[in-house]
Amino acid sequence: MNKGNLISKPAAKELDALSELHKALGDYTRIRILWLLMEREWCVSELAGEMKMTESAISHQLRILRSARLVNGRKVGKNVFYTLADEHIRWILEKTYDHISEQ
Repeated sequence: MNKGNLISKPAAKELDALSELHKALGDYTRIRILWLLMEREWCVSELAGEMKMTESAISHQLRILRSARLVNGRKVGKNVFYTLADEHIRWILEKTYDHISEQ
């Protein structure tokens, strides 16, 4: 790695946060949800239908993603609509997909 690209060594608290982020990303269902959210905003019932899961199961996974700051929700009436928290999440997903797709 070029020394000009080095970043400072993370503190223990930051390493812990990185570990928690990777744990949240380390689940098949949550990765599927994130990929769907790359396309557009979804509500829980739409995600449940698309993924053929219960709304309760989807809500549980979304709580984990929310606490990891990977998704945001906005309430409209009785529905909560979810989006990726920011473009960094899209970048992480795209770059890690590029990495596993390399031959």
